[in-house]
Amino acid sequence: MASSFLSSSAKPYCSSSPLNPNRFPSPTISSAAATPRFPTNGLSAAAAAVKSNPTASIPRIRALPRAARASLPRRPEYVPNRIDDPNYVRIFDTTLRDGEQSPGATMTSAEKLVVARQLARLGVDIIEAGFPASSPDDLDAVRSIAIEVGNAPVGDDGHVPVICGLSRCNKRDIDAAWEAVRHARRPRIHTFIATSEIHMQHKLRKTPEQVVAIAKEMVAYARSLGCPDVEFSPEDAGRSNREFLYHILGEVIKAGATTLNIPDTVGYNLPYEFGSLIADIKANTPGIENAIISTHCQNDLGLASANTLAGARAGARQLEVTINGIGERAGNASLEEVVMAIKCRGELLGGLYTGINSQHITMASKMVQEHSGLIVQPHKAIVGANAFAHESGIHQDGMLKYKGTYEIISPDDIGLTRTNEFGIVLGKLSGRHAVRSKLVELGYEINDQEFEDFFKRYKEVAEKKKRVTDEDIEALLSDEIFQAKVIWSLVDVQATCGTLGLSTATVKLIAPDGEEKIGCSVGTGPVDAAYKAVDQIIQIPTILREYSMTSVTEGIDAIATTRVVVTGDVSNNAKHALTGQSFNRSYSGSGADVDIVVSSVRAYLGALNKMCSFVGAVKAGTEVPQNQSV
Repeated sequence: MASSFLSSSAKPYCSSSPLNPNRFPSPTISSAAATPRFPTNGLSAAAAAVKSNPTASIPRIRALPRAARASLPRRPEYVPNRIDDPNYVRIFDTTLRDGEQSPGATMTSAEKLVVARQLARLGVDIIEAGFPASSPDDLDAVRSIAIEVGNAPVGDDGHVPVICGLSRCNKRDIDAAWEAVRHARRPRIHTFIATSEIHMQHKLRKTPEQVVAIAKEMVAYARSLGCPDVEFSPEDAGRSNREFLYHILGEVIKAGATTLNIPDTVGYNLPYEFGSLIADIKANTPGIENAIISTHCQNDLGLASANTLAGARAGARQLEVTINGIGERAGNASLEEVVMAIKCRGELLGGLYTGINSQHITMASKMVQEHSGLIVQPHKAIVGANAFAHESGIHQDGMLKYKGTYEIISPDDIGLTRTNEFGIVLGKLSGRHAVRSKLVELGYEINDQEFEDFFKRYKEVAEKKKRVTDEDIEALLSDEIFQAKVIWSLVDVQATCGTLGLSTATVKLIAPDGEEKIGCSVGTGPVDAAYKAVDQIIQIPTILREYSMTSVTEGIDAIATTRVVVTGDVSNNAKHALTGQSFNRSYSGSGADVDIVVSSVRAYLGALNKMCSFVGAVKAGTEVPQNQSV
């Protein structure tokens, strides 16, 4: 009896290479080891290149170890409406489109380009780069991604991702999407219209026959522009009539659709329901053999990843996901969860596999977190700070004896390191060589100018702290690397506060033309006074929507990381992808410093710089004729 239990097929580790006990040396549990590291190879170099020249190439990312490269599965040749290997699943990343619809997650064009390049390194098959018709800035961002990322081979197999633009079922949207994506080697237009009774009746106010006619006409129109790859989505398919779905999907296939995306738009379905829906569509839609079935699951009931996997098991061969699961309302299916579930339990899914290089997951997660301003919760699966941390005594005992007792995934498989390999402890006496070695240990590759800028910030902090931790280093690097294009830069800030009088602040900024400007103000506290002083200088009407501050490490001398979200009066220039309604964009900013007032001002200035960048793009779009590039 005992031998039958021991012969179980359960695997202690889900990894890209055969299990080797020596591969996972027994750790020494400590507070440092309990906190995951986030290597971000080459991110700063990429950000600097984009800031100085949006068309600049990104510095080469260090190659994976030979064994890791050899273990990556071969990606089938891309054909829009078929996949030669029935077990291969395409990963469609919509972080830059649906993910950016999260409140406060607005990214600048330069930031989107940096994220898109990282998605290409990650190995996603399709990048939905945005909704070009929503604003001139979004069209310009998608166009830049199509030109730069959509023509640049990545990795040993020379992978080039498909670049996709979203559009509603109307000619104006489709024209904008085609103008943006046509520069890519593999362009795709993704168009959608609602098909559920509640949407057709109350939102569209159209009959089912009218909806079918519009869908057919617009898919055919997209193909007539010269786009060989057209995806169609029946919005709210999860609540649509099955027979109507079969009919409209069959009609758009005749019109030229190559991918049929089935969205659970409001996250309403249970996994068995959604799997059944995909299976029924595969069995009953005329011409389905000439198209790829895709899934797009929202997370309103916390089932997005589960529904996505159920759809894949039922026959879907494209899965729409986002990094960190960000997106509208409760978010989307999480790329890292879906990909690692397929990698870990692929044998129970019929041998399914993806082309994702999972060792770039941590890097992508950190980048999206910093650029979007949406913080990942500590207990988030795969990429949360606690995902590979063990505090329970029983768990620690098991981990010390053999890691497979409490970890089903190796941190190495997602590009996560949690040990101090070189044993370097930084302080105020540390020199350039030691600091640079620490950056290499953490996975950062930065050029000489970036290093000098960072080293200056490091010295300022080291003078105030006895020991600079890895977390401090990452906070400072994030503050330097992931900031928006610098329009207004901070020189000095001085604040006074207390119980004996009004709080006051003086702020000195450098304007876009290089002129120094000084503002002074009083407020209810030092941060309020400093923000009013900044407003006095920049003079852009804003509303502070969110303000939060966290301590990077423990101790009274810890670095403070601040995040803010602001809105401005530019609502007429942005449209929601699904409703088409104009909305007031929100902009996030983050800052880090041992002084909480300085940290707060850096975050506020970062958000205002994003706003200035967007307003500048809007003005540029209104000044350029429609038939010219923005």
